[in-house]
This record gives sequence, structure tokens and C-alpha cells, in this order.
Amino acid sequence: MSREGPSIIRASGALVEAEPLPGVALYELVRVGTRGLLGEVIRVSGERATIQVYEDTAGLQLGEPVVPTGESLTIHLGPGLLGSVLDGVGRPLAALAEQTGDFIAPGVVAATLDATRRWEFTPRVARGACVAPGDALGTVRERCGEMPVLVPPAVAGTVAAIEAGTFTISEAIGRLEDGVELSLAHRWPVRRPRPYAQLLPATRPLVTGQRVFDFLFPVAEGGTVAVPGGFGTGKTVIEQSLAKFAEADVIVYVGCGERGNEMAEVLEEFPKLADPRTGRSIMDRTVLVVNTSNMPVAAREASVYVGVTIAEYYRDMGYRVAVMADSLSRWAEALREIGARLQEMPGEEGYPTYLGDRLGKFFERAGRVRAQGTPERTGSVTLISAISPPGGDFSEPVTQAALRVVGALWALDPALAHQRQFPAVDWETSYSLYADVTAAWFAGETNAAWVDLRQRTLALLQRERELREIAGLVGPEALQDADRLVLESARITRDSVLAQSAFDPNDAFSTVAKTHRLAALAQALHDAGTQALGAGISIDKLDLAPVRRALAAARRAPAEDLAARVAEAERAIATVGGKAS
Repeated sequence: MSREGPSIIRASGALVEAEPLPGVALYELVRVGTRGLLGEVIRVSGERATIQVYEDTAGLQLGEPVVPTGESLTIHLGPGLLGSVLDGVGRPLAALAEQTGDFIAPGVVAATLDATRRWEFTPRVARGACVAPGDALGTVRERCGEMPVLVPPAVAGTVAAIEAGTFTISEAIGRLEDGVELSLAHRWPVRRPRPYAQLLPATRPLVTGQRVFDFLFPVAEGGTVAVPGGFGTGKTVIEQSLAKFAEADVIVYVGCGERGNEMAEVLEEFPKLADPRTGRSIMDRTVLVVNTSNMPVAAREASVYVGVTIAEYYRDMGYRVAVMADSLSRWAEALREIGARLQEMPGEEGYPTYLGDRLGKFFERAGRVRAQGTPERTGSVTLISAISPPGGDFSEPVTQAALRVVGALWALDPALAHQRQFPAVDWETSYSLYADVTAAWFAGETNAAWVDLRQRTLALLQRERELREIAGLVGPEALQDADRLVLESARITRDSVLAQSAFDPNDAFSTVAKTHRLAALAQALHDAGTQALGAGISIDKLDLAPVRRALAAARRAPAEDLAARVAEAERAIATVGGKAS
């Protein structure tokens, strides 16, 4: 069959082969078929190219044309990103809905940024100034305040002209002497990490507002976390809670292959939430990248790169950015499906052999850095990624590949979830490599006892785990009083310190100071009980009920009442041995 130009010669699901395509580059974007479906070249063999299509390929026929675009998958970075809801390849869902209705039609084109909206630009450099990559040219007023407009990477020179006024993202705000035009936005390929001046050590934690994480398993700004858990363990609730309450300047939430009803809940709930620091809508500092389970699988693979590229853009402005990826298992499944259609040699459980390499390169894009350019700025990208191991089996390949590269593990236990412990974190399996480097910051925010308090709490929980196994054989009544006190103290610690209610406005977020006070009260209770036992008082005569009530009241107390509730708990602890007297 004679062909006048490149055309489809084979189609298998999301994969298409086309020829002749001489000179086409790996990862170059192409338009596939008469509908112009968006695709990306993932294999080149002579003049034949294999293309993964980011849209529904139903109805494609052999012989339909394929048109190279000459560019890779890029995202338009500029004012207007905050508050947007994008699909897996960076198209705003609102614009797609206007064109096609509730169901996205294949081949629809929509720009990431609104090209008609005008932005007030205030220059910070003058004509004749020498600028380098990352230098701040001026500022624009965004949803969350003044934001810098930066010289794009690889652009440098002397400013020949620059103007103040209102501009669209496509209009020039100035130009360099070599003729390069400067604008409010620029494009960047999503698979290429953005450059920075210096990688900095992680010293400050990302305060999540979840006590079990901040106290026992902290994550540093610029760190990486894996959150594996089986079905029903609360991964999505944790990711959403972190997106709402974590002390980050910008949140990028990537819904990668999740159920549509869960993402619909996010889209409905987030605009109604108020940022506790500013009182404004939380969407003013959030970008949502949505690729649900019913969307094309190839776009799922691209969505995490779109999300982390947006995060790096705000990192370069000097902001602390938190990326919530939910979940990497769905991303890995997309790699597995594409690899199978490419007839690649499968690795463990059918995943491609390069799964660990891809996962490692993704997590390497996290970090705390000194950004390029002037004025000097420090920004960070923190990656918190949910993983959905089948059957809750942490030995499966995705979880194991992630554990090799992440700095913290928040393992979720279905048994704790069934006991209605939220977050359902297994403190025996979980760990954090950031506990030592962030200890000085936590001690400075509370007091020097933070490290010792954390170690004593972990030891108490570990001892409780051992005693529960013994109690399961002989019964708790057969244990010594000291061991029974450990069980009771650990239960109160779990209920009053580690557990939180996502539905209680006073408990959904916990400051570091509140976390420290609750943990100190729980430990003081154990010390008081130990002292009473040493004085010969039986555990059956210890008056623990008032302490439980006082700690529960302190946990649920609003900020203005916390000190009074803590004082009540301290008085109750002081009378623990009162029944014996």
C-alpha cells in the first residue's frame, strides 16, 4: 500500500506504530490519526516509530496520518496555574468541559494557561541590566499574593527593553539585546528536571499537622515519603489531609489512576476549605492534576511528571512545595501495560525491569535547593507518594523499589484501620531517616526533651506490642502490674496522641506545640503510674478514668482552650494514686 506521508501501520490499545518517520526524536510529540490524538514517541527503529497515545484510541484505522510536532511533552509555566485543575497531560478540565461536555472527546486541544487573561506586571530590573537564568524580572499579582516572574533557564543577556503594565502570557514584557523576547510564561519539558544552583541539606521538617508523623516519623522539607497500605487503610484520606493542612506554600495534588468519585470529592471539597494561615480558599495555593482510572492509561504515566514539573517551577521562586501523588502503584501499572504492549522482557510480577530506575529518577526530583538567579531564594519539593500494594503485601515490586530510595516510610496497617485508628500507621514497620536532622528544629520549637520524649514513646509502643502477644496467650490479668500499666499507658498514648479525627476541626490539624504537650502528658501519666506501683499501690486502684477524659478533652480543645485543658490533665495525673489513699 503506497503512502504519501507517515501513517499508522499497527495499533494495539494505547500503542501505535507508524512509518515512515525519518528523523523523529525519542519522546517527541505527534498527532495521531484524522482526529489529531496526542501521542509521544517511545521507541524508534529506522523510520518506524512506536507511539504511546494519551487519548482514547477507539476507532483508529490503519493508514490514518501521523504528524510530528517537533517538540516534546511540555507544560506552560506562568501565572494562572494556581487554582487550576489539569488532566494528565496538562490540559485544564474546565476548558475541555466547555468544548466537549462532561466526557472528554479525543483530539481536543486546550492550552494549560488562559491566553486571554491579563496580568499586572511590575518590573524589578531596568534597561541595561544584565540578567541570568532564574533572575527575577519583576512580579505579578497571583491568587496568593505577589509572585516573581523569572528569566527562563538557559536564557541570559542584557535587557534592551522592559515595560510595566498589563500583559497576557503570550505578549512580550521586554526583550534582550540579542532579540530574545521576555514574557510572563515559558514552556518546559516535563521529563527533564529543572536546574538549580545548589542542593542544600535537609534540616527543617515539613510540618504535616498529623501528630504520628510530626512526632514519630517526621519528613524534612525536600524529603521523600512512601505511604503504602492496602485497600481501606486511609491512604487517600491521609494524602488529602496533608494537602489541606501541611505547612507548605504550594500544594500539587496528583490523582494518578484513582477512582473518579474520590477525585470528584476533592474537586468539590477543596474550594470550600479555608487555609488556616491566610483564611483564603485552599485552592489559592493548590494545583490539581487529575487522571482518574477511567482515563487513558498512557496519560497516567505522564501525570506524575506534569505534577513534579509544576512543583519545581514554584520551588525555583523560593516556595516550599509539597507534592501528593496518589498513587504510584497506578503509575507503575501504566508502565507495565505499556511494556507488555511493547513486548519487553518483563521483570518481577510483570513490571518492566526499569521500574526501579524510573522510580528512583522521579524521587530524585525532590529536594531543598538554592534556586538559580537573584535575589537569592531557597525552595523545596517534598514528595509524598501513596502506594497500593495488592493485598497489602509490602514485598511487592513497587513498594520495594520505593523503599530503596525514599527517606521515610509511613506504613499503614489494615488491623489498625479496622480498629478505627486514624492515621492507621504501623509504628513498628514505619521509619524516618529525617528524625535526627530535624530534631534540633523540633527541640527549638518546643523544648530539649523532644528527642527523649519521642524515644520513650517509641519504646513504650514497642513494649506494648510484645506484651499484647503474651496477653493473647495468658490473658492480661495474668501479667504483672507494671506490664498491665504499659498496656494501659500505650492505649492512652494511641488514643490521645497518635490518633486524630479528620472530621473534628480542632483535631484534624495539630501544631507542634500541641503534639508535644499531649505526648508529654501521656508520658507523665506512665511515670506517675510507675511511681504509684513502686509505692505499693495495685494497678486496680489507680484512678485512670479522669486522666483519660482530661486527655481526650485536651486533644479536642481549640487553641484558645488548650492551656486550660492541659492544666486539667496535669491535675488529674497528679491524683492517679488517689483511690488507694
